[in-house]
Amino acid sequence: MHEALDIAYEKKLDLVLVAPNNNPKVCKIMNYGKYKFEQSKKEKEARKKQKSFELKEIRITPNIDKHDFDFKAKNAQKFLEDGNKVKITVRFRGRELNYVKQGEAVLNQFIETLSDISVAERKPVLEGKNLFIILAKKS
Repeated sequence: MHEALDIAYEKKLDLVLVAPNNNPKVCKIMNYGKYKFEQSKKEKEARKKQKSFELKEIRITPNIDKHDFDFKAKNAQKFLEDGNKVKITVRFRGRELNYVKQGEAVLNQFIETLSDISVAERKPVLEGKNLFIILAKKS
């Protein structure tokens, strides 16, 4: 161990303990600062290549009109093609909460319309006064 420290000191490098659990312990002579820099550079590059996505939300009402539905479906398709996930929320106001089935029908129509490019991650879920689904792009 002392010989390795002397050699590292002569070469103006660091002695790094690679495998402390082995017998005998394994050390390596290297420039530790440069090694750490290279490691951080590799991690940064890996993060850059990682695919990230956003969750886009589209809000509708249970009694949506045909034209509005087509417009929202076109927007959802655009979001999905960009690689984002889409959360479609049906908002119930006042007495509309009695017509949850109508909201589910609208969401199922969305699933059917976008079925060629997307898959539903969740089935329709009712949380408070909102009913929603999440659509993701087919792989």
